[in-house]
Amino acid sequence: MKEVVAFYLAVHREPEVAGEEVRTAGRFAEWLRGAGYEVAGGVGGHGVVGVLRNGTGPTVWVRAELDALPVAEETGLAYASAVPGVMHACGHDAHLACAAGAAAELARRAADWRGTLVVVGQPAEETLTGAAAMLADGLYERFPAPDVVLAQHTAPLPAGMVAHAEGQLLAASATVEIVLHGRGGHASAPHLAVDPVVTAAALVLRLQTVVSRETGPGEPLVLTVGALHAGGAGNVIPDTAVMEVTLRAFAPATLDRALAAVARIARAEAAASGAEREPEIREVSRSQATVNDPAAAAAVRAAHERAFGPDRVTRWQPSLSTEDFPLLGPAGEHLHGVPGVRGAYWMLGSVGPREWAAAGSTAAERLSALPPNHSPRFHPHVPLTLSTGITAMVTAATTHLAPPPTGTAGP
Repeated sequence: MKEVVAFYLAVHREPEVAGEEVRTAGRFAEWLRGAGYEVAGGVGGHGVVGVLRNGTGPTVWVRAELDALPVAEETGLAYASAVPGVMHACGHDAHLACAAGAAAELARRAADWRGTLVVVGQPAEETLTGAAAMLADGLYERFPAPDVVLAQHTAPLPAGMVAHAEGQLLAASATVEIVLHGRGGHASAPHLAVDPVVTAAALVLRLQTVVSRETGPGEPLVLTVGALHAGGAGNVIPDTAVMEVTLRAFAPATLDRALAAVARIARAEAAASGAEREPEIREVSRSQATVNDPAAAAAVRAAHERAFGPDRVTRWQPSLSTEDFPLLGPAGEHLHGVPGVRGAYWMLGSVGPREWAAAGSTAAERLSALPPNHSPRFHPHVPLTLSTGITAMVTAATTHLAPPPTGTAGP
């Protein structure tokens, strides 16, 4: 644990955003080599793949993420990010440290299992582009294709616990960029211009009706305008305003209908403002829903209950968060061409016991008070999160690997 904690602290202090994970990838690659893995770097960007062959048996993949977020850390921790405006606000540093610890432990216990273990450090998860980029770079052709892929993610649950869902865990999502065109001019003569800022303001408010007036109350959908950029000076009306809109839903049909509504409303608001050009609407990213393979997930949950006891294994209510992990399984078969890949994904508690107790008396009070993922104050309880995450991943992997021949297992 001492070495794993040191690895975690180094990654946390020097975070790198999607597409720039050079140091993080280098650290992970060095760790895997030291544990005895064959390692390749630069896969689909800065992706890292480590392979440990240990006789005849299934091929099990363990996947963690490399990238951080463009968020300025406000935790006040002694090991806080040393990179201005960038931090690991979503737990990817913890996921990577757990994968590193599990990789080392599984290598040490090689007498207890047979098969091939592949450990992956994926870049650019936050932009939902990293999995597709690795697959496009021949991920399943260059390395042993998986029978099952495993991953975990920190969640605002008590550290020391894991949570499982039957079937769907996370939503599908899409992010679109909208460029609104106006006609720039002087702030003293707005009647001679077409102000895209006013159009953007109207669009932000009108888009909320996609959820409140175009989606059934029993049909989960969220729409967020996460970015709006326009102008550079208070006395200038700009030519353009640029927005990024993210939509999340469990059902693909709901997401498609909402995307069509966003495009329709954006064009209508532009026309209502007198814009001389229609807005440009571009899909920036898209992800599928994260849905567990029932048999693979049931086997992992049973293994976790044996390892932790049933009181530390709870149920996960499906969330409108999103991932590109599904592309490594059946949802990405059109990209990787490998049928029958099974996926198992679970949530890893990360809130320290004192923080949990002080946050309120009910789960609802605690979840509203605790810093969530993507918050500048997000921070896992390091010892409990890492030790639990390593054990969770080791037990999940060994459950899907083959046992050794009778009489050859280690102590």
